[in-house]
Amino acid sequence: MTWGKQLTLPAFGPAVLRLDPARETDRITAALKEQVLGTLRRRGGVLGLSGGVDSSVCAALCARAFGPDRTLGVFMPEADSDPESLRLGRLVAETHGTPAELEDIAPILEAAGCYRRRDEFIRQVVPDYGPGYKSKIVLPGALSGAAYNLFTLVVQAPDGTQTRTRLPLVAYLGIVAATNMKQRTRKQVEYYHADRLNYAVVGTPNRLEYDQGFFVKNGDGAADVKPIAHLYKTQVYQLAEYLGVPAEVRRRRPTTDTYSLPQSQEEFYFALPYEQMDLCLYAFNHGIPEAEAAAAVGLTAEQVEHVFRDIQAKRRATRYLHQPPLLVEAVEPSDRAS
Repeated sequence: MTWGKQLTLPAFGPAVLRLDPARETDRITAALKEQVLGTLRRRGGVLGLSGGVDSSVCAALCARAFGPDRTLGVFMPEADSDPESLRLGRLVAETHGTPAELEDIAPILEAAGCYRRRDEFIRQVVPDYGPGYKSKIVLPGALSGAAYNLFTLVVQAPDGTQTRTRLPLVAYLGIVAATNMKQRTRKQVEYYHADRLNYAVVGTPNRLEYDQGFFVKNGDGAADVKPIAHLYKTQVYQLAEYLGVPAEVRRRRPTTDTYSLPQSQEEFYFALPYEQMDLCLYAFNHGIPEAEAAAAVGLTAEQVEHVFRDIQAKRRATRYLHQPPLLVEAVEPSDRAS
């Protein structure tokens, strides 16, 4: 360093999210070994394989940490699942040499009334909704200028025509409540396999999902360990390439794979595509001004300001998802010997 000269820091942009994949892989696998084999005293890890990049990376990390033979992937399709998810999930298991189980959860959901309850709430808005119809719910997006995030129901009739209707609160809550059965049922299945094998359940949220509350409490939010929750989605893709996750998985755009109509994560929940959203979240977390962030993500300062407000709003609205059950008073461990 030359005294008297000011150190020039790189401009804010995608480079701030670059990481050393080899070093990060070593760090995560070491943590998994310590947490699962040591702290939790479990023999390995089980996780749902959805055909997405997050679960694929977690499977690869577990295979390195515990060995492929002690990493179990579970495929859990249901009536609304894209068949491509199962195909890609199988490809990931084959690539990393991990055993896998197929659990079709549609009969469980049917018996619990998941589809029936959802359709009843949809018919409060679209009375003709029935066999052959498809649907999803969407947000207006961060760049719409809307003062509030109000969901719209998109319905496709058997002849292919689509209608869009603003969702009243009661119908919205009912549709989401019924749909959340899918995530909670999958987690129940994962814990069944974890219990029978004495494994830990591995959660797969990335930082964007974990920070913004994009998960179901006691559903995909439940896990014993969450090895990539500190990584931005962009960084997960970097690890995916290093770990040899199949290119087909890496090319697939993130999807909820929850509703019968195709649905991207940004139209359902996030304000922007993950490439822009990652940088906005990083900028918000590190106090980078809106104008500087805007130049890096290709938006105006006013649009970035709206995204920052959306980040804050989602954190407030989903804070309860991270909380343990509330007690009347703290219950301290007993000092008595067992």
